[in-house]
This record gives sequence, C-alpha cells and structure tokens, in this order.
Amino acid sequence: MDILTTLGRTMGFSFAAGINLYATVAILGLASRYQWVSLPPQFQVFDNDVVIAAAIVLYIVEFIADKVPWFDTLWDAVHTVIRPVGGAIIAVTTLGDASPAMQGLAALLGGTLAAGTHFTKAGTRAAANTSPEPFSNWILSLGEDVLVVGLGALALKYPIAAAVVVTACFVAIVVFASWIVRALRRRFGRRAPSPAR
Repeated sequence: MDILTTLGRTMGFSFAAGINLYATVAILGLASRYQWVSLPPQFQVFDNDVVIAAAIVLYIVEFIADKVPWFDTLWDAVHTVIRPVGGAIIAVTTLGDASPAMQGLAALLGGTLAAGTHFTKAGTRAAANTSPEPFSNWILSLGEDVLVVGLGALALKYPIAAAVVVTACFVAIVVFASWIVRALRRRFGRRAPSPAR
C-alpha cells in the first residue's frame, strides 16, 4: 500500500507541476508545515521558509501573467524546461530513499507527466489567444488553478484516487494530441491541385 500511496502522490504532484509548478510546491510546503495530512519525512524538504515564500511569490506572478493574452504564451515558453524539470525533481523528492534506478524511473515519470501537461496547457493557451476576447484566458487560468489545488489536495488525502485521475487525464491528453496530429495531417497533407494543361 505504501508503494501505491507514494506512486499516487508522485503522479499527482508531477502532473500538477506541469500546469503550475509554483502552486504545487506551495501546496507541498504548506501541507508539510501545517501537517494537513501525515506525510513521510522526505516531504520536509518543502517545509522551508524560503521555499514556501518563493513558491507563493512566483505563484502570484504566474497568476497575473496567465491572465494577459500572449504574455501567457511567452510565460509558458520560458517554462518549457522549468516545469518538466520541476516535475522530475518533485517525483524524486517524494519518492524518498530509493536506489538510483528507482530515482531515475521516478524522474522519468515525473518529467514525462509534467511535460505532457505543460505542452497541453501551452497549446491550449496559444489557441485561446487567437480569440479576440480576453475572457477565455481568465477562464482557462482559473480552471487550471482549481485543477492544481484540487489535484494537490486529492494527492495528499487520497493518493490512489489521484493516480487514477492522472492516468485518465493523461490518456485523454494522448488521445486529444493524436486527434490534433491526424487533423493537421489531413489539412496540410492534401496535395495542391495540379495546374491544367
């Protein structure tokens, strides 16, 4: 059961980190600091005044940046490396004491989940920016925040349920991505009509 609990938390927090790394780290730090649930000792790495304060300040910056059309896309571009690496670090940290092979697998899992959600978020935001009204950015941003906080709370309290939710969401991301790729191939794969002779 401990392995499933660890896996659920690792998956939940890594997935959330790809959407909003700073909110995820703030949740981990505050949960460890105020003992919202009983957490293993390795979570104490997030219980540091500097880590919590930096995460909250950067979350506020991201909260504002996410509401500004086109600036949110620039912000996402800057975080193309930061979020997946953050997801990998969170995964290794939440794993605790483990062999180098297990740490490597955890880093791959965490980085992959964070990269998947990051690219989905960035792509969705880029598409939303083509809309003339600014409200879609606000709705998407608030929805992302609710998802990150909700998934973080679920991973803390019910990690196995978080693993199920993450698995379902990741499958949906893969299906959606393959649908987009097929649609683009159909659209741009058509041959231009040959000129009449």
